[in-house]
Amino acid sequence: MRYEDFYRRSIDEPELFWAEQARRIHWDTPPQKILDQPQPPFRRWFVGGTTNLCYNAIDRHLAERGEQLALVAISTETGITREITYRQLFREVNTFAAVLVSLGVGKGDRVVIYLPNIAEAVFAMLACARIGAIHSVVFGGFAAHNLALRIDDAKPRLLIAADAGMRGGKVLPYKPMIDAALSESIHPPQHVLIVDRGLDAQMTRIEGRDLDYAVLRAQHEGAAVPVTWLEANEPSYLLYTSGTTGKPKGIQRDVGGYAVAMAMSISTVFDIAPGQVMFSTSDVGWAVGHSYNVYGPLIGGATSLLYEGLPTRPDPGIWWRLCERYGVRTMFSSPTGMRVLKRQDAAWLKASDLSTLKWLFLAGEPLDEPTAHWLTDGLGVPVIDNYWQTETGWPAITLMPGLDLKPLKFGSPGLPSPGYRMKVIDESTGIEQPPHQKGVLVFEPPLPPGCLTTVWGDDQRYLSSYFGHFKELLYSSLDWAIRDEDGYITILGRTDDVINVAGHRLGTREIEESVATCPAVAEAAVVGVYDELKGQVPVVFATLKQGVAESPHIVAQAMRQRVVDQLGGVAKPAQVYLVNALPKTRSGKLLRRSLQALIQHTDPGDLSTLDDPAALDEVRRALDRGPD
Repeated sequence: MRYEDFYRRSIDEPELFWAEQARRIHWDTPPQKILDQPQPPFRRWFVGGTTNLCYNAIDRHLAERGEQLALVAISTETGITREITYRQLFREVNTFAAVLVSLGVGKGDRVVIYLPNIAEAVFAMLACARIGAIHSVVFGGFAAHNLALRIDDAKPRLLIAADAGMRGGKVLPYKPMIDAALSESIHPPQHVLIVDRGLDAQMTRIEGRDLDYAVLRAQHEGAAVPVTWLEANEPSYLLYTSGTTGKPKGIQRDVGGYAVAMAMSISTVFDIAPGQVMFSTSDVGWAVGHSYNVYGPLIGGATSLLYEGLPTRPDPGIWWRLCERYGVRTMFSSPTGMRVLKRQDAAWLKASDLSTLKWLFLAGEPLDEPTAHWLTDGLGVPVIDNYWQTETGWPAITLMPGLDLKPLKFGSPGLPSPGYRMKVIDESTGIEQPPHQKGVLVFEPPLPPGCLTTVWGDDQRYLSSYFGHFKELLYSSLDWAIRDEDGYITILGRTDDVINVAGHRLGTREIEESVATCPAVAEAAVVGVYDELKGQVPVVFATLKQGVAESPHIVAQAMRQRVVDQLGGVAKPAQVYLVNALPKTRSGKLLRRSLQALIQHTDPGDLSTLDDPAALDEVRRALDRGPD
């Protein structure tokens, strides 16, 4: 089917369209009404239908593909690989579900999961889904205070945690952070269920509170736990994202709409059919990890690779060797991850047999054109950017090779996904902008299935955070964008990442993209810094590719000139700092606000998600040294 027809039908006849898509999953009770929205922007999809995410991800596949690999959990940190069939996954999830039930967890109870990318994280998520509990995965290694905030908001009956994670060969003990978080928490759970990996020999347990999963697993191994059928609009999970008030927002996802969105997108967007293999490099604690490490591939009857480790360890070819070993068809990663590899020898891209690899999808932040070209040339496969948010749960803007692949345009993630009614509007007037004119990207309600239904426990915050920015009832993405004459949308960065230079509004993305076209540059981050004369000026922090021969001064001059040539003199960076590493979160996002704070000698904010503290020290040394 042509993309245009597929998309148009989703907009013009949404109830008929989504009724058709709902046939992709199993319903215990068919939906009685496809869409109900008596109080926009609140809406309910597939009203009256009952289903279960775990059943759709495992049980329904057992007859046809019980011996097929469902999950391959690979850790280059521990050297352990676990290959798990659908039948084995069924047994492990039932056992885990029996453990949860024995601890008093039932339908509607919240369970916080604080685990790294290990098989037990998947078991725990699916076990919660099986019994109707609401899971909330918190990125493993999150600082104690941030964990405590999420615990107090979710009020969980149980916390599931590992003794430790590992990164770069270094053990990261979790238990001290858990103990600190629970001592701070107002609503600590009664029990902590510990998956002991044997990494922290010094781990201490609190008698009566801390339980050993291995012991309980042995007691309940082989148990059969019946599926709890849930009405489509009951909550499936909470996923916390940063809020402007400092209090995290619990993004609430439903059951039925999410299952349908996963079933449709895994096929039409990611071109994965039953029996094929998908490799998402995300952590399970992030939105991509939920959707395309766990639920999407399994609902689609595919094999999912789950990876714990760095993209450069034991060497920069590890991801590509995994693609070769397991016959990966679709890989999903981040631009940041690929820019890390871009700093390495390009020969690693061709060192493995990638004949089965058809698509590389990237998301998380905008994909710069030089990295896209480097990957396309090196891999020989289409590199497809896609745009989405924690709130959307699946790509809102993408191309759809599983349906009808439209031409790629470097710099743009593509076209609106089915069900997303998008506009680019003027931030002041709310009027839709003409092609190539910058504006705010907004979605008209109703949001399609799979998107957040509200903020956990706070409908008013849902309204004010997402629908309170314009006179018209519109979901604000809080992202600047432009749309071209063909309907392709390009994201220019957050509306709060705009530099106002002498009255000229410049997106940091635009300047970063320009700097990244310099041959010597591996990665760049641009921030706006206060200037008495111009209001703000752009400042560049950049890392260089290995083997660059030119002096730092020459390279910095080239960056400035490239920006002037491409964007004009008003965008010329006031300062350029060349560093060996840029500060990022563990999910790979650049900490631009921390860079801005450091250069302005203000508080860099919450650094609990910082991947490598040495990167921040590197920036401080560069600032002390002065610009290049």
